[in-house]
Amino acid sequence: METNEFEKGKVFNFNDSVEYASGGILSKTVLKKETGNISLFSFARGEALSEHTAPFDAMIQVVDGKGEVTIGGKPFILKAGEAIIMPANIPHAVKAVEKFKMVLTMIRSK
Repeated sequence: METNEFEKGKVFNFNDSVEYASGGILSKTVLKKETGNISLFSFARGEALSEHTAPFDAMIQVVDGKGEVTIGGKPFILKAGEAIIMPANIPHAVKAVEKFKMVLTMIRSK
């Protein structure tokens, strides 16, 4: 069975696992389960995910560059090595202040 997930039992580096696309956003699925998923994103400078809500908590970890995460109308600037948890059902958005890469971890709850 073919999967788009990262290969299990193999060492990898998030920063090296996704390239930057000029003027766009790329994403890769690291791990996808019924209980949640982990995705890796790269954003070209100025690119954004518009404001939306999700029914589950999610955590963003920045692995390269700098991004702005807005939660409930409050902006946060995150740089490589920093993380933030976005609470369920609160509007949030992500924008690349400069090109950046992030890991998004979403945990589903019943």
